[in-house]
Amino acid sequence: MSTQAQTKIITGPSYTIEAYLDPFNKRVRIDDFRGNVKQVIEAAELEAEHIQAEKLIFKVRQEYFADFLVHGFNCEAKLDGYFLGSDSYFFCKYYQPERMENDQWVFEDQIIKNVYLLQRQTKDPLPQPDIILRKADFKDAKALSQLYREVFQVYPTPLHDADYVTKTMKDGTIYYVIEQDGQVISAASAEVNQFYRNAELTDCATLAQHRKHGYVKLLLQMLEEELIRNGIFCAYSLSRAQSFGMNAAFYQLGYQYRGRLLNNCLIFDQIENMNLWVKDLSSSD
Repeated sequence: MSTQAQTKIITGPSYTIEAYLDPFNKRVRIDDFRGNVKQVIEAAELEAEHIQAEKLIFKVRQEYFADFLVHGFNCEAKLDGYFLGSDSYFFCKYYQPERMENDQWVFEDQIIKNVYLLQRQTKDPLPQPDIILRKADFKDAKALSQLYREVFQVYPTPLHDADYVTKTMKDGTIYYVIEQDGQVISAASAEVNQFYRNAELTDCATLAQHRKHGYVKLLLQMLEEELIRNGIFCAYSLSRAQSFGMNAAFYQLGYQYRGRLLNNCLIFDQIENMNLWVKDLSSSD
């Protein structure tokens, strides 16, 4: 079975589903649906069975909240403003007991508690005169893939492949990079959903020797400014729940914690929990 993720439109007499099939992370994510909810869930579970998924994730509108509780799903997070300003809820179901087991939850709760004790910070200046912060383009695909290969041994998407990075750019993903002496040392991206007018801030990476400067926050701020210029006001990110630094960065930039997705994806050498952070860019100072 191929581990390549794919988007798939599934239709039946009484429903349409937009599914993201992700064999690598052993999950199926339903990004949108319409029609008969019972039939939608049955069709999604067939897709999960087909790729031997251990987790099924639905992005659910408020009006279907109770329906998913009735069908045995748990609500793990809320994404404010995802559907053209209307909220989305992450409902999840698991098919393997091991996928529900996690001994880091209490530790990760403490990280969130400590993050919320921090002071909000304003924009920091670039610390060195030889640093260049700029928007990436197609010619940067190879350098970006090299950066991700060095920072992440395992990653939920194939960013180690320059062709894949190029494809994401063609599909509308925006990358910003920080460059020193001709080398890309830090990067972040915004995966834009033009239809629902939202963006996921993701793919944050900095070479180990440069991590003390707070470069990711600078990149995220540049991405936010570009999103605002393009009329995208719902920004969100999924952060490794065990990373104090990344969770602190989003908190200090004005994002709000909205829940945790249990055993969500493979990063480094294990399946990890991911915290959801959300920001309304239209109300940013």
